[in-house]
Amino acid sequence: MSVMKRLSMIFKSKANKALDKMEDPRETLDYSYQRQLELLQKVRRGVADVATSRKRVELQITGLEKQAQRYEDQGRKALSVGREDLAREALQRRSNLQTQMADLKLQHDNLQAEEEKLTTASQRLQAKVDAFRTKKETIKATYTAAEAQTRINEAFSGISEEMGDVGLAIQRAEDKTAQMQARAGAIDELLASGALDDFTGTRGDDIQAELDRMGGGMDVELELARMKAELGQGPAPRSAIEQGQQQAQPQPQQHGQSNTQQLRQPGEGA
Repeated sequence: MSVMKRLSMIFKSKANKALDKMEDPRETLDYSYQRQLELLQKVRRGVADVATSRKRVELQITGLEKQAQRYEDQGRKALSVGREDLAREALQRRSNLQTQMADLKLQHDNLQAEEEKLTTASQRLQAKVDAFRTKKETIKATYTAAEAQTRINEAFSGISEEMGDVGLAIQRAEDKTAQMQARAGAIDELLASGALDDFTGTRGDDIQAELDRMGGGMDVELELARMKAELGQGPAPRSAIEQGQQQAQPQPQQHGQSNTQQLRQPGEGA
């Protein structure tokens, strides 16, 4: 296959695909119906023209018949007065008119037959046009319903062009949101670890951080003691305040030890 033939085939295939994508069956059906109406109008106009010609021939035949009858009357009158030559001339003219009338009648018969054919063709074409119109409207309605159903299904499945754009926009928004959340979390971690300086002044100092860690540890110890108490493995937990108060109070001395210390004199050994 030559290069030109391949290029021609490629061009035709591309053009056919483009035309198929651009073609709307409803518009094509309407155009075909319009062409059929135009053809039907031409056939009807042809029937009218043939009928007009036939009527004109009929009028000519009628006129020639009247003229022939007048020649016949004139020949009778001329023969009645002894003018045989005039009677012969009148009959000769009448004979010529009869020849013309025969030709006109032949034309009239041909036109009448043609008119009948065109009338029959017009009626058949009218029936086909009516049937095509009914089928055209049915196909258009079916195509419109199928097109609507296809769009609905594409919208539900998300494969339509509009819904695809919406889906891509949602996906991009979700990706950007996740990226911003990850960036915010990373910055918080860097601020908490001290890798980044908080210029707003809201970051606590080292002592506050240590207190926070201690408070977190106390919470864990209290929760552990509470679970042991529930299982019967230890006393009920006390809050940090109660523990601090108990540690602040002095421990009571034993009775024996206090009396011994009172009797003990200065300078005496233990």
